[in-house]
Amino acid sequence: MDVKSRNYLLMNRQALEKDIKTSYIMDRMISDEVLTLQEEERVKQQNTQKERAAMLINIILTKDNNSYRSFYNALLHEGYSDLAALLQDGIPAISSGNRKSSMDGMTSHVKTVLCEGGVPQRPVVFVTRPELVDAIKQKLCCLGSDPGWVTVYGMAGCGKTVLTAEALRDHHLLEGYFPGGVHWVSVGKQDKAGLLIKLQNLCSRLEHDSTLSQRPPLNIEEAKDRLRLLMLRKYHRSLLILDDVWDSWVLKAFDNQCQVLITSRDRSVTDAVAGNKYEVHVESGLAHEKGLEILSLFVNMKISELPEQANCLVRECKGSPLVISLIGALLRDFPSRWEYYLKQLQNKQFKRIRKSSSYDYEALDEAMSISVEQLNDNYKDYYKDLSILPKDVKVPTKVLCILWDMETEEVEDILQEFVNKSLLFCDRNGKSFHYYLHDLQLDFLTEKNRNQLQELCDLMFSLDWIKAKTELVGPAHLIHEYVEYSSILDQKDCTVRENFQEFLSLNGHLLGRQPFPDIIQLGLCQPETSEVYQQAKLHAQRETGTFYLEWINKTSLKNLYRLVVRPHRDAVYHACFSKDRQRIASCGADKTLQVFKAESGERLLEISAHDDEVLCCAFSADGEFVATCSADKKVKIWNSRTGQCRRVYEEHSEQVNCCQFNNRSGQYLLATCSNDTFIKIWDLSKRYCRNTMIGHENSVNHCRFSPDDEYVASCSTDGTLKLWGVRSANELKSIAVKDFFKNADEQPDDVEVLVKCCSWSRNGDMILVVAKNKLLLFGVKTWDLLTQIIMSHHSTIQYCDFCPDDELVAVALSHCSVELWNIKSLSKVAYCRGHMSWVHCVTFSPDGSLFLTSSDDQTIRIWETKKVCKSSDAVLKSELDVVFHNDEVMILAIYNQKHLQLINGNTDSVVMQTEAQESPISCCCLSEDLKFAAFGQESGTIKVLQLLDGKVLKSREAYKTSVQCCQFTSDYQTLISSAHDSVIQVWNWQLDECVFLRGHKEAIKDFRLLENSKLLSWSFDGTVKVWNITTGNTEKDFACHGGTVLSCAVSPDGSKFSSTSADKTAKIWSFQSPSVLHELKGHEACVRCCTFSCNNKLLATGDDKGEIRIWDMLTGALVHSCSPVTVDEGEPTHGGWVTDLSFSPDSKILVSSGGYLKWWNVNTGESLQTFYTNGTNLKSLHVSPDFKVYVTVDNLGILYVLQKM
Repeated sequence: MDVKSRNYLLMNRQALEKDIKTSYIMDRMISDEVLTLQEEERVKQQNTQKERAAMLINIILTKDNNSYRSFYNALLHEGYSDLAALLQDGIPAISSGNRKSSMDGMTSHVKTVLCEGGVPQRPVVFVTRPELVDAIKQKLCCLGSDPGWVTVYGMAGCGKTVLTAEALRDHHLLEGYFPGGVHWVSVGKQDKAGLLIKLQNLCSRLEHDSTLSQRPPLNIEEAKDRLRLLMLRKYHRSLLILDDVWDSWVLKAFDNQCQVLITSRDRSVTDAVAGNKYEVHVESGLAHEKGLEILSLFVNMKISELPEQANCLVRECKGSPLVISLIGALLRDFPSRWEYYLKQLQNKQFKRIRKSSSYDYEALDEAMSISVEQLNDNYKDYYKDLSILPKDVKVPTKVLCILWDMETEEVEDILQEFVNKSLLFCDRNGKSFHYYLHDLQLDFLTEKNRNQLQELCDLMFSLDWIKAKTELVGPAHLIHEYVEYSSILDQKDCTVRENFQEFLSLNGHLLGRQPFPDIIQLGLCQPETSEVYQQAKLHAQRETGTFYLEWINKTSLKNLYRLVVRPHRDAVYHACFSKDRQRIASCGADKTLQVFKAESGERLLEISAHDDEVLCCAFSADGEFVATCSADKKVKIWNSRTGQCRRVYEEHSEQVNCCQFNNRSGQYLLATCSNDTFIKIWDLSKRYCRNTMIGHENSVNHCRFSPDDEYVASCSTDGTLKLWGVRSANELKSIAVKDFFKNADEQPDDVEVLVKCCSWSRNGDMILVVAKNKLLLFGVKTWDLLTQIIMSHHSTIQYCDFCPDDELVAVALSHCSVELWNIKSLSKVAYCRGHMSWVHCVTFSPDGSLFLTSSDDQTIRIWETKKVCKSSDAVLKSELDVVFHNDEVMILAIYNQKHLQLINGNTDSVVMQTEAQESPISCCCLSEDLKFAAFGQESGTIKVLQLLDGKVLKSREAYKTSVQCCQFTSDYQTLISSAHDSVIQVWNWQLDECVFLRGHKEAIKDFRLLENSKLLSWSFDGTVKVWNITTGNTEKDFACHGGTVLSCAVSPDGSKFSSTSADKTAKIWSFQSPSVLHELKGHEACVRCCTFSCNNKLLATGDDKGEIRIWDMLTGALVHSCSPVTVDEGEPTHGGWVTDLSFSPDSKILVSSGGYLKWWNVNTGESLQTFYTNGTNLKSLHVSPDFKVYVTVDNLGILYVLQKM
C-alpha cells in the first residue's frame, strides 16, 4: 500500500473504529477478492463493534492499494459517505500505462477499471441471469462512439444495479467500446444541493491525479461544464453510469454529449434529454429454481438439503431478487428463523424484513413506498386504488373506467404514468391494454390501504363493483379477497362481509357464465336480512325498464354448502382435498386437471392433462404431487405447485379408472386400476411399475390403500372385492359381493353387479363397499358382513367415503343427491341436494369437517358436515297444484313422498298436512273453492279429502299402475284421472259412480277439461280425442302425429287447439275439421310444450334443445325464435328442455320454464329476465291471471313463489 494511503488510514482510524459496522463492509471486500473468509472470521471473533472495526483496519494496513480502494468504495455504498470523504485524498493514484500488464489480461484489466471507477462489486451471493446481462451489453455496444443513453429500468429490487455492474465485467466491452474507463455515480433521490455534492465528488475523483488542484465547482452549471471538459479531454470514450435515477431534471446536469447508462424505476426518465436512446427492461421475477439457488448460497446448503419452508419462502417472495436476498442474508445470521421470516412475509409484515444486506433502504416497505411517494399527489390515490386488482390476472382498462368513472383515454393516461415508473405492468392485446401488478406490489398496497377502511368497505360491499369485477375476472378472486381482507373488513361489520362472501361463494358458478346473469336478480334471492338483498332491492326499485322478481317464500330455505365452484367445462368425475385441506384437485371430461383453493375457489393450476377424459386424481400424502389417470390409458404425476409433469406411466392397456397414493409421507407409492383387469403399484422414484396384481376377471373400477399402507383393496365389474398385499402383490382375500344380491327380492342373475367403490375405516378394521343400491360393511379380520344399508330403488350408488370419525358415511347417488348415513345406528342423518345432474364423487376432508361433491353439472360443491347433519331432508315433488284466490297463493304439494301439504305461498306457512299414506303419492289437485283436494298414489289408489281437517272423504282403488294426473270438474263433484294405461276414469266421488273413457291405444299423456262437459286428451299413440265425460263417448278423433303427442293447448276463443310431438313438429287444428290447419316445422328436437297468446294471434312452442318459437296463429309463419343462452364450447345448454309456457294478458311477454325460468319480449324475441333456481328440471309453471305471481318446484324439491316487483 502507498505510504500516503496508509497514513490516511492511520490518521482517521479513530473515527472509523467508532462508527463502522463491519459486516456489510466485509461482504463487499470479499466480493472484491481483497479479503479472505479466514480474515472475516478473525474480525467476527472480536467481542465489540469497535474491536471488530479495529481488527479490520489492521488487516487492511497489511494489504495493497486495491484493498484501500475496495474499503473506500464499500464505505460509500454502505452509507458512510462522511467517512469515505476522510479517505478520499488518500486514494492511490490511478494506474497508467498498459492496462493489460498482468498475465491474465482481462481479469486484471476489468478489476482495475471497475475498482477505479467505483463500480459496485458482485454481491457475496450472486446468481447469473445471462439473458439480461447480454441485453445490457448489446445496448451498450449499440452506442458505438456516439453520445447516447442506455436505460435499464424495472421495479424496486428487481436487480438493475447488480445486472448493470455484471455487464461491465467484460474485457472486450471495456477495451473495445470504453477505453477511457467507466465512472459510477450512485444518484438516488436528490434535491439540488445533494446533486451538487454528487457532481463535486465525481469531478474530484476524475481530477485526482491532476497536477493542478482545483476548487470544487460552486453550482450545478459550473459542475456540468467541468464534467464536460473532463469527459471530452481526459476521459474520452468513457462510460458514465448513473445508478438509481429518480428525476429527469437530474439527467440535464450530465447531458454533456457523452455515453451514459442509467438505472431507474422510471422508464420515461430520459424523455427530457437528447441523443440516441436504448432500453433494457428487467423482469420483476426470478424463476423458482433461481430463488432456491440464492437461498442455498446464503445458508451454504445444497438445494436438496433446504427445509420445506424454502419453497414457501421463494413463492412468497414473488420472484423478487431483492426480497430473496434480504431473507437469505437474514437466514445466514439467524439460521433457525425459516418459519419466522415465512410468517412475516405471509402476514405482509414488510417492516420486519429489515436491512441485512447492502441495499439502500432500511426495510422492504421503505424500498417500495418511496416509488409511490414520488408520484404526483393527484395520482397517489389512484395508485392505491389498484389494490383491488386480482393477483395473476391481467385486467382490461374497462374495470378501472368503472372504478374511477372516467373515459378510457383518461384512465390509460394515468396508468401509463404508473407503467413508466415500473409501478404497474402492461400487456397490449390487439387494440386493448391489459394491466397487472407484481404480487409484491399488490401485497404492499394492500398492507398500506389497511387504514383506508371506509373506502375499501365501500368498494368491497358494492354490487356494482362485484358485477364489474366478476364479469371480467370471475368470482374466485373476489372470494379470495373477502377471505384475505377479512380482518380489515370485519372492523366495519363482520356480518356484511359474511353476507357478500356467502353470496359469491354460493352463486360463483352462475357468475362465471356468459352472458353474465343479472346480479341484482341474484341478490334478490338472498335472505332479507342480508346486506346483499338490501342493496339489490334498492337497485331494483331505482331501475326503470327492467322487471325483477321477489322470491317471497325463501325464508325457509337454508344453504347447506359453503362454496360452489365451476372449474371445468364438462362433467367433473373426481375431486379431492389436499391433506392440509387448503387445496382441492379436480378432473373431468374436459381432459384437464384443476387445482384451486378450498376456501375461495381461486384457481392455482389448470393443466391440459391428457388426450382423453381424466377419470381420477389424487394428492400425495405431503401434497407435493397430484396423480391423474385417464381413458387414454396413461397415468401421470404432476408437481402440485408448479404443474410440471414429473412422470408418465403407460403400462396399462385399457382406460385407467382410479389412482390413489399411499397414506404415509416419505415413500411415494401409487395404486392404479384399469379396464385391463390389473391393479398396478408404482414407486415414483422408479420409471416402471413395481408390482402388478392379477386376479380380477373384468374391469377394475376402484382401488384404495389401507390406512397402514399394508394392503390394497380393489372393486371390479366381476362382482368381487379383493384384498392384496402391497409388498408381495399376492391376493389375500376375495369376496363375491354379487352373492349378497341373490335373495327373494332380486333374481340371481337379473343384472350385472358392478362393485363401484370401497372405503376403509380410519383404523383399518372395516371396509365399506357399494354396488347397485346397497352399502355393505365388512370386518377386515373375519370378512363377515357386519351390516348393510339399502338405498332407494330409484337410484344407484356412484361413490362412497368413510368420514374420519368412522361413524358417518357419505354416499353419492345417481339422482343428483348425496346422503350421509350413521353406520352404527343405520340411520340417514342428512340428505344433500344441490347438484343438477349425476353426482360422481363424494370425499371428506382429512379432518372430516368438510366434504365435497362433484357432478355432471360441471360444479364442485363444498359442504360443512355439521351444518348438513343438523338439516332436515324435507323435499317436495314436482307435481303440485295451485289456486290463486283473493290475492292469496294456495299450493297443494306432495311432501316427502307420502304426505300432502297445503301451503300458503304468501306466508310460506303449512296450512294442512296429511298423515303419511301407505303408498307414495304421485299426483294431486285442488278444487277452486279450496274445500277439497284429491291425490293419486303409486299403488293406483285415488283419494278425495277435505282441506279443513285433512280427512279422507272417499277412496277408490282405480288402477293397477301409478296414477299420473287428476283434476276436479268445475262443480268439484267429479274427479278425472289417468294412469300408465290407455283409459281415463271420470269418477263422481260423491255418488261413487265412474265412467271409463276407452279409445286410446297407448298410455294417456295428459288431458284438459273443455266447456260443456267435454274433455281433450292426448296420448303416446299420436292421437288427440275429444270426449263427452257424461256419456263416455268419443266426439272427435284427431290422428295428429306419428310420434307421442307431448302437449296440447286450446285457443282463448275455444275454436282451435295445438299439438306438439316427439316428431319435432307442432300443429294447429280446428275443432270443426279433422284436417290440420298449419304444420309448424323447424324445431330440432322434441316439441314439449305450447300455449296460445291471450289476444288469439300467436302460438309459442318450446323444444328439448331449449329453443322457443313464436308463430303467427292465422298463417303458421314463424314470428320469432327465442334461442337458448349461448354458452362456452363444450358446455351443455343450461336450461335443457322447455317444459311450460305462458303469455301475459297483453300478449307482450312470454315466460318459460325448463332448467330455470326465463321471461321474453314477444315483439323482439329478446330475453328480459332470468331466474336461476337452485335445482333444475322445472316440470311445470303456474302463473297468476294478472301475470305477477309464478309458482314452480325444481328437481331438488324446492318450492318457488315468485312475485313481480
